[in-house]
Amino acid sequence: MDTLVTHGIKISVVAHYQDEYSQPEQLQFYYSYHIRIENKADYTVQLMRRHWLIFDSAGGEQEVEGEGVVGNQPVLNPGEVYEYQSACYLKSEIGSMHGTYLFVRKGDGQEFKVQIPRFTLIAPYRLN
Repeated sequence: MDTLVTHGIKISVVAHYQDEYSQPEQLQFYYSYHIRIENKADYTVQLMRRHWLIFDSAGGEQEVEGEGVVGNQPVLNPGEVYEYQSACYLKSEIGSMHGTYLFVRKGDGQEFKVQIPRFTLIAPYRLN
């Protein structure tokens, strides 16, 4: 598990290679990842946007940006946790992801970015 705390917001990530959805012979490697967002600050926050940098050892870097996560813009009171799962395809067995979430602090409307820790995407090696 990769974990990082920024401005009192703890982000933890666990990634898994999904063999059943991958087709290595067609250069399609499917990875899922589980994100846990924990508000360790003493104020309420709302996740507004995400910005991902996805590195594929066979295909360079891809940037993904948009509102919320998996269709949600969760509000977290102090001590609350929000978890979600998502996934991506790579063209190779090895890659990585990292990025930022844009949060707004409820009450005063202050915006701030929270770092998403870099995590590695690796498909297990198989002997033929």
